[in-house]
Amino acid sequence: MESGAPFSIDTDLSRIELDQVHQWLSTDAFWAMGRSRQTVQQAAEGSLNFGAFDSEGTLCAYARVVTDQATFAWLCDVYVDRSYRGRGIGFLISRAVLNELAPMNLKRVMLSTLDAHGLYEQVGFKAFPNPEKLMLLDDAR
Repeated sequence: MESGAPFSIDTDLSRIELDQVHQWLSTDAFWAMGRSRQTVQQAAEGSLNFGAFDSEGTLCAYARVVTDQATFAWLCDVYVDRSYRGRGIGFLISRAVLNELAPMNLKRVMLSTLDAHGLYEQVGFKAFPNPEKLMLLDDAR
């Protein structure tokens, strides 16, 4: 567990209220609108999970990482409850993610964001140097 008083980060999925995470993602996160509760559960169970908690133990932010724990990781579903924004929790949870991944000596850690470039730059992310190399299988089902 990592602390940035009065907030702490925990990776124990049993502490993270997935009903709350589902509510946030499916109703307020543009990238996950309408995501089912089952999909949130399945994604969490296949990922490293990070919950940010206030001093009373209330979940106030969430992030997850998809990784093989050897070469690659994808940071995704980073969400800070609207009532907690502007308090540095996004920075705290992002730093906790990178601290957890550091011992894995991964070749690449990636994320995709439309609106938080400045935040992620503070913890070390930078624009992808050769975006023309990236490809996407859109809406793969």
